[in-house]
Amino acid sequence: MNEPLAERIRPKTLDEYISQNHLVGEHGSLTNQIKNGIIPSLILWGPPGTGKTTLANIIANQSQRPFYTLSAVSSGVKDVREVIDKAKQSGGLFTSKNPILFIDEIHRFSKSQQDSLLGAVEKGWVTLIGATTENPSFEVIPALLSRCQVYVLNPFEKEDLEALISRAMNTDAALKSKKIILKETEALLRLSGGDGRKLLNIFELIINSEPSDEVTITNELVLNKIQKNTVLYDKTGEQHYDIVSAFIKSIRGSDPNAAVYWLARMIEGGEDVKFIARRLVILASEDIGNANPTALVMATSAFQAVNTIGYPEARIILSQCATYLASSAKSNASYVAIKEAQQKVKETGDLSVPLTIRNAPTKLMKDLGYGKGYDYAHDHKNNFVDFEFLPKEISGTTFYRPGENPREKAIKDFLKKRWKGKYEY
Repeated sequence: MNEPLAERIRPKTLDEYISQNHLVGEHGSLTNQIKNGIIPSLILWGPPGTGKTTLANIIANQSQRPFYTLSAVSSGVKDVREVIDKAKQSGGLFTSKNPILFIDEIHRFSKSQQDSLLGAVEKGWVTLIGATTENPSFEVIPALLSRCQVYVLNPFEKEDLEALISRAMNTDAALKSKKIILKETEALLRLSGGDGRKLLNIFELIINSEPSDEVTITNELVLNKIQKNTVLYDKTGEQHYDIVSAFIKSIRGSDPNAAVYWLARMIEGGEDVKFIARRLVILASEDIGNANPTALVMATSAFQAVNTIGYPEARIILSQCATYLASSAKSNASYVAIKEAQQKVKETGDLSVPLTIRNAPTKLMKDLGYGKGYDYAHDHKNNFVDFEFLPKEISGTTFYRPGENPREKAIKDFLKKRWKGKYEY
């Protein structure tokens, strides 16, 4: 049978769909919309093998709409326009609901290709469903992104992957004809990297490579079979995430030599230059922050530069940035501050903004006391006045604790002098 296992057992209804309960579970954000057939244009963003294409097909089937699909890898502007013309005709002839246009790997569409979709989406000729493994904020043009809802799909959890194997064994005719014993599944699940399609491909490969109709799955069997089929650098698999992790941790650990080695591994493996540059921008703020504010400037400049230059010269820019960040003083104080502040928001809810610092654009608001008693900092010596800016329920809570590096020590001294014991510095 030539059709892959993942295709043979592809779910056709929401009841068969595994994982992504936050989207299509009982209280999922898409559940009622799908059941009622009221589907907005949307972008499905998630790692490979998490059910983006399957979900698009289910949405089309359950809403009983004409369904058109394009692959961004092989389609151009002409193909887009032809499909839109067909969609307009089918929508008018067969249904009062507009057709669905599914575009796989929409992040690979150029600006002009994405521009060609705008009119059809805006006028309602089609409902666009785009699938992407890349951050839509970077890869989808703002005009198109503003017309779509973005839904995030998560990598499969262990329970999801186990359910996927069980579904395959219980529904696929080829597998049901064999006696399969799942003695150990750790290696199978780990090698999948949370990718359902990859899991099923590995599972089928192992089953088909065994001469007997009775197969006992063990970690040793899986590793022996798969090692022979592992590529040097799989941009969508586990090794991709392992090498990125090694790269980031080397920079965080102030080792420029290790950082540039793992960078070379990614470059030689054909990793997307923008992906690497984005990671450096994040790291510059998360792991360096105010210990060296120039790090974020450097990383942002590198991101802009590699987008303009591209490979092979972009490797030099990435190397300069990575070695600079690795050699910089480190601090995660800003990262910890926003993390703790978000947790406080979750714990305390929507605390009222103190009246003194509320905006008062109208007379009524002024009469209600909005902004009354606010003390303008620039009216005071050193442009500072001891004032309460937090809600009274969490007054004095310290979120930002400057690190022990020279720059943040100076910040700490500055804040200590200003706030005189109110916060823990």
